[in-house]
Amino acid sequence: MLIMLGMLGVFYAVVIFILYTTQQKTSPTFDEYSVGGRSYGPWYVAMSYVNSWWPGSVFIAFFGLASGAGVFGMYGLAYSSLGVAMMYFMATRAWRWGAKYNLRSQPDLLGLRFNSRGTKIVASVIGIVSLFPWVVLGMQALGEVFQIASAGAWSVTTCLFVGLAVIVIRQYWTVKMGMRGLIMTDMFQGIVAYVFSAALCLILLSGVAGGPISFSTLGDVADQYLRVPGDGDSYGPFYLFALIFTGVVGSLCWPTSFQRIYTASSVRAVKSGTIRTVLISGVFYSLLMLVGIAGTVIRAVADSPQTGWFTIAESYGGTWLLGLAATMVFAASMGHIDGSVQVCGLQIANDIVNSDKRKLSDSQLTKVAKTSMLAFMAAAAIVAYATFNMTRLQLLAQISYQGVVQLAIPLFLGIFWRGGNGKGAVAGMISGFTVALVLTVIFPDDIVGLGSLTGGVVGMAVNLAVFLIVSKVTGITAEEKARVDEMFAVGKRPTRTAPVDLSFEDRIDELAANPAPEKI
Repeated sequence: MLIMLGMLGVFYAVVIFILYTTQQKTSPTFDEYSVGGRSYGPWYVAMSYVNSWWPGSVFIAFFGLASGAGVFGMYGLAYSSLGVAMMYFMATRAWRWGAKYNLRSQPDLLGLRFNSRGTKIVASVIGIVSLFPWVVLGMQALGEVFQIASAGAWSVTTCLFVGLAVIVIRQYWTVKMGMRGLIMTDMFQGIVAYVFSAALCLILLSGVAGGPISFSTLGDVADQYLRVPGDGDSYGPFYLFALIFTGVVGSLCWPTSFQRIYTASSVRAVKSGTIRTVLISGVFYSLLMLVGIAGTVIRAVADSPQTGWFTIAESYGGTWLLGLAATMVFAASMGHIDGSVQVCGLQIANDIVNSDKRKLSDSQLTKVAKTSMLAFMAAAAIVAYATFNMTRLQLLAQISYQGVVQLAIPLFLGIFWRGGNGKGAVAGMISGFTVALVLTVIFPDDIVGLGSLTGGVVGMAVNLAVFLIVSKVTGITAEEKARVDEMFAVGKRPTRTAPVDLSFEDRIDELAANPAPEKI
């Protein structure tokens, strides 16, 4: 117990040390606080993107899916790889608009594109509500970590309170430093959580030193673990399609993912960071799921799939390796919770509270963001405690996707198409989100009568139809059309923020692409 708690303590101390030594001596502007001054290169973008994408629950809920249902767990690889890769194609226009118009969040972009405060508020609320289950899952993962580290000596309540205390202290720095506080530690947390765990998975699967599983174990996996939903069971033919489709679309809609565009120093930094993210995510998740599938041959893992990651680690390396496995989950949970809480606080301050009629100063915006972060985290802690023993935790993640994908219609059409208007965007998102919410309450997993489609897919269809119909009926003025044309013209021109802090390779790239780039 002392060994494992000591390992968590050492990791935590390093995180705090990094934050302490990199803090700014002067109060940051809200632009610095919210997007880090748009100054980070591709490796920082990639690591913060990976941290915001994979929560600690990937070692519990998703690992449990692979250990309990076999190859079905691989569906996460399909949607995350495709979805993250699509960010590459959105980067140019989204980053240039962000730099030109000083955008700080995804709802900021939607509000500008459709010239509609209603669009901005509705998009912000949907994003915050959809992120909430992931913070809950992150809190529960922390509770699980401390149950493991205390060797079961601490009660569930104690573990959740300790986890909450740890993240509150960590959040002190996130609240104080904003985006800079996240990015400065994402590199270290990401290496421990994803790089170290991928190396551990590879060692486990290699069968070195007679471990409980290996690559050859995959040949002994029972047939029942080699089927996916819809292959002869109660699920219909569209279930897997619906999960992957909402995953691909949803991956582009998460406020935490989109925020990484605005922290980058250039379009090139976004695109390079996206490629690195795909590589890191693909290797990490594939190896983790292979370990989970191989773990189905171990009786203790099959009996308790959601603790399978810890069971295998202890079987292979005893207390020390179990402590390292717990530290990896600890690192992933902290990184993901930090990113989610930060972006929710930013959106509440920047997109909901702030307005043209109630213009807040930088100082006021920062105070509202800080207060919102604390309230959001407290609410998540309460829900985490109430649902700690819920089976199939991964359902919480699926449900959140049904909501967040409703942002896709105005986001994708707004970035790549000049049609549509704010009234259509608002009506579409509200109707789509409502339909998805109602259907998900009635059919939390799938809709049998529609071939196992999920509520989110049906909601998107309604969302799209309402968006097009309302936009067509209400129309677009000539003035609005000219404004949108100007935005798209801006998206074609290389743009540089001011002041700018480009890396040497970024400067070479920009000079080659545009000898005299336009400055704001």
